[in-house]
Amino acid sequence: MSRSCCWNFSPGPAVLPEPVLRRAQAALWDLDGSGVGVLEHSHRGPEFMAVFARAEALVRELAAVPDDYDVLFMTGGASSQFFLVPMNFLGGGTADYACTGVWSQKAIAEARRFGTIHVACTSEPAGFTHIPAAADTAWSAAPTYAHFTSNNTIYGTQWRSEPELPADVPLICDASSDIFSRPIDVRRYALIYAGAQKNLGPSGVTLVIVKKDLVARGARDLPTMLSYRTFADHGSMYNTPPTFGIYVIAEVLAWVKELGGLAAMGARNAAKAKLLYDELDRSPLFSGVVRADSRSHMNVTFRSTSPDLDAAFCAEAAALGLLGLAGHRSVGGMRASLYNAMEPAGVAALVEFMREFAARRA
Repeated sequence: MSRSCCWNFSPGPAVLPEPVLRRAQAALWDLDGSGVGVLEHSHRGPEFMAVFARAEALVRELAAVPDDYDVLFMTGGASSQFFLVPMNFLGGGTADYACTGVWSQKAIAEARRFGTIHVACTSEPAGFTHIPAAADTAWSAAPTYAHFTSNNTIYGTQWRSEPELPADVPLICDASSDIFSRPIDVRRYALIYAGAQKNLGPSGVTLVIVKKDLVARGARDLPTMLSYRTFADHGSMYNTPPTFGIYVIAEVLAWVKELGGLAAMGARNAAKAKLLYDELDRSPLFSGVVRADSRSHMNVTFRSTSPDLDAAFCAEAAALGLLGLAGHRSVGGMRASLYNAMEPAGVAALVEFMREFAARRA
């Protein structure tokens, strides 16, 4: 039975590719003909170790991760990375942060516990409806590192490219809601982290890609499980990792590879977003929230002409199987999350309903 009777626009945990769910369904009962389900295998047994190796190899292949970077599978989501990064690397120094939404604000608040934080740019006065321009950004003279959030799930903004910084400043990125949605030049970064539950797999796994020399420079007096060095030295196996989540990540990445890799995925996501933004730009009832030069390909935020119509739209959409369209509780309106696994047909169905609803209500 296909799930095409409904389309899941949830911001996360989010839609997963149907072929991946089918393979995971079978693996719950029997992993690769072993006679034991993936949830039951020892994380140090050969069956799961093969899964783990495949997941890491696909991360490295798809993103061309160089050998001088570690690929880590951690837990705690991006929220734990907010304090782990400064705890490991700030050392009482100054770090620069770009503030483009709630998750940036939370990262900044955690980092202040460990050193001085310089906010290099912010779009807060404009309600986080755009990415600050280079002309509106002032990096400090010698930051220990610089941090930005590549896609802002709540507000629907996305950096088109990395911030421009001196080559010797380590760049750290929270890529939770757009990782592997488009090509990425890993060498531009010292550390990239992402909760898996939007583009990679289920909640409970955090992917970290980190330069080995950054790990080596990290603080040495930390609790064992709060040190990146622990995960790097033990291949993410110091304790039992989230085995099922890692299995699903491997399957999702194999699916991305089958579709042509990150370049093909980026083109697919851009086309989906264009279809929806074009409708917003022509609609008599709906309008986009974000400035055109900052529009996210992952999270499209929009409104009608009143909160009551917004609520009616979401209710009627849900009745038709267009699910998860309500905007974040802090901003209202609507939000359509178009992560990798959202099929183009789902976006087309949403656009068709928007036109029909506008014809009745505009």
